[in-house]
Amino acid sequence: MTVRDSRELAGAWARHQRHAFHQPSPDLAPWVARYWEVTWDYAEPYRQKVVPYPNVQLTFRDGGAALQGVVAGHQTKVLAGRGHVFGVAFRPGAFRPFLGAPVSTLTDRTVDAATVFDPALPAPEVTEVERYLRRRLPEPDPRAQEAAGVVDAVATTPGITRVDALAGDLGLSVRQLQRLFAEHVGLGPKWVIRRYRLHEVTERLAAGTPVDWAAVAADLGYADQAHLTRDFTAMFGESPTWYARRY
Repeated sequence: MTVRDSRELAGAWARHQRHAFHQPSPDLAPWVARYWEVTWDYAEPYRQKVVPYPNVQLTFRDGGAALQGVVAGHQTKVLAGRGHVFGVAFRPGAFRPFLGAPVSTLTDRTVDAATVFDPALPAPEVTEVERYLRRRLPEPDPRAQEAAGVVDAVATTPGITRVDALAGDLGLSVRQLQRLFAEHVGLGPKWVIRRYRLHEVTERLAAGTPVDWAAVAADLGYADQAHLTRDFTAMFGESPTWYARRY
């Protein structure tokens, strides 16, 4: 049997980490979803599970900056000693005007931020990072705005569970929707729909109330509980019941 690190159980991570979130200024809100900060203090290295979302991320840490494309699966980051990272989570679908290329070319990749942004790095705080972003601020792109709007709809509408139904609602073919997502999101609409429906599972786990897994599977458009469990495990690296012990 796998022995779990007790620091990942029952919210124990909160004794070692502090998280903060900040909203972007209005002129940057079409491109930036949020800013985030994490500080940590671990006497012994800790393996932090990071679950994926369809955001391109710009991170500042230890005097450097990295640009990470959308990641298809969970990752593990090792946190040791004391540290701090400041991040920019770009609005899903809105990063292509910065990149000047399909966002899928960054998928599952991390590159030096200087490949897109100014090599002169700011202090890792909201005001300075916003000045940094404005030096490279693109012109509005209607297609990027369309893609971002579609992702917003997926994120906020639990009833969206199928790609063909979403494409039909938008007046697009499935191929057209897939091309829009490859160009502007970085992963396909099926992945994005699945990710946001699974987010609803973690929200229910975080609420701490008993979960009827068969009912949840039906609510989220899964054929049965086994299908939900397979999808969840593929995305998070753990079964739903194993993951629930983190809360």
